[in-house]
Amino acid sequence: MKVEIISPDSVVYSGEASLVSLPGAKGAFEILQNHAAIISSLSQGKIKLQTKDGDKFFDISGGMVECNKNKVNILVN
Repeated sequence: MKVEIISPDSVVYSGEASLVSLPGAKGAFEILQNHAAIISSLSQGKIKLQTKDGDKFFDISGGMVECNKNKVNILVN
């Protein structure tokens, strides 16, 4: 999947991932390849990306995620 993590200042991450784990406002959840379209708010916590180069982690204080057609856009504070 194509993943972009964007803050107000810059693009924090742009690349491919096989799994995205997110701190949802109502509980943690994961997005895998071919996930149904979703828009959700995020709470404070860690984003975990499984990439071919290993796991990557990003601390966030909140934000939003949109997933559609194997493209995941994450807007963070």
